Amino acid sequence: MQAVIMAGGKGTRLLELTKDEIPKPMTPICGKPILQWQVDRLKENGITDIIMIIGHLGHKIIEYFGDGSAQGLQIRYIEEKNPLGTAGAFFYLREMLTEPEFLLVFGDVLFDIDLQRMYRFHIEKRSFATLLVHPNAHPFDSDLVVTDENDRILHFDSKHNVRDYWYDNCVNAGIYIFDASICNKVAQPVKTDLEKQLLSGMIEQNEAVYAYRSPEYIKDVGTVGRIQTAEKELESGYIAARNLKNKQKAIFLDRDGTINRKNGLVSQEDQFVLEECAVEAIRTINKSGYLAIVITNQPVVARGLCEIEDVERIHNKMKTLLGREGVFLDEVCFCPHHPDKGYPEENPKYKIPCHCRKPDIGMIRQCAKRFNIDLSQSWMIGDTTVDIKTGKNAGTHTALVLTGDAGKDGKYDDTPDMICKDLLDAVKRIVGK
Repeated sequence: MQAVIMAGGKGTRLLELTKDEIPKPMTPICGKPILQWQVDRLKENGITDIIMIIGHLGHKIIEYFGDGSAQGLQIRYIEEKNPLGTAGAFFYLREMLTEPEFLLVFGDVLFDIDLQRMYRFHIEKRSFATLLVHPNAHPFDSDLVVTDENDRILHFDSKHNVRDYWYDNCVNAGIYIFDASICNKVAQPVKTDLEKQLLSGMIEQNEAVYAYRSPEYIKDVGTVGRIQTAEKELESGYIAARNLKNKQKAIFLDRDGTINRKNGLVSQEDQFVLEECAVEAIRTINKSGYLAIVITNQPVVARGLCEIEDVERIHNKMKTLLGREGVFLDEVCFCPHHPDKGYPEENPKYKIPCHCRKPDIGMIRQCAKRFNIDLSQSWMIGDTTVDIKTGKNAGTHTALVLTGDAGKDGKYDDTPDMICKDLLDAVKRIVGK
């Protein structure tokens, strides 16, 4: 696979560092230009044929990298005399691409990602365009991606929209895999917006555009503050550790009674209220290197109290409330099934035995495969003996919190590794705070 880097930015927000003497992608992070970090990651993933689209002070990039041979690469350039937006240069790419797919990277992102894993997803989905998406700590000022249950993209939610609704923390991260024929959609070398024109048009035409969700590290380093943060994360080893080639640790979280107050069977969004400690607890997980993953039974669907869409709205409320506080969940999984019959208004479609309902471990097993999680180094936190049994079945450590049911459901006799006041107490003890 070939790679294309959009390296034409001026970077007005980085003038303090660039002095307008170097282009934005050459801004140093820990003494090395952003572009060099990107090139190093591409090479690690077996990508050695790179095309850079340059503009403002582009000669500085050419002077630094040359033809790439000194680094065992082939690097070629497309120079934009006039800015062509995020996709106008695709017109010129048609003559330079020789492989069926190419990777596109924006020149102001720092990343450490298993790109081969993303490529496998692209091929398995038979996708024409695949976008890397992730949760982040500021979804309220980010462009969001709205998907269906199969990760197919339905539409984009611009950061400029007035969001008077709950939303999924699913952010367009600025890395893409495209079928090379996408370049044929740009018939003239004119300013073209990748998201608003090309991708949105493809979605409207029902072309295969998918979102690849990953908890790996990718950060827009377009401000001085974000560069300073990235430098600390590089030096600590945090960035490299998040690559899914490496085994991950996770804290699996029950929902009702653990993250939100126990309020009977929560079937409507107005019934969902966060526990007071939830934000700080999840913030602590985000900073620790553990993944934060919700694993919850939601029999309200099988009982006929609500639909799948209602549960998803509740979860979007949870993600929105957390996002407003600068914290995020890496994944939310729920089981809508309930095997026992005889309830009024029950939905027979979901009244079935399954392998996802806790204490079975189908949801945990799925996440472990998807995110390369070492379950022996992970934890399950919940307020019921069902949660403790689930953790034991999965081979994780377990923590019972004294909120919600506080272990009084009495369904199982398994002893937790820890009994904690609440979610924050449990997380602090796990991560050593």
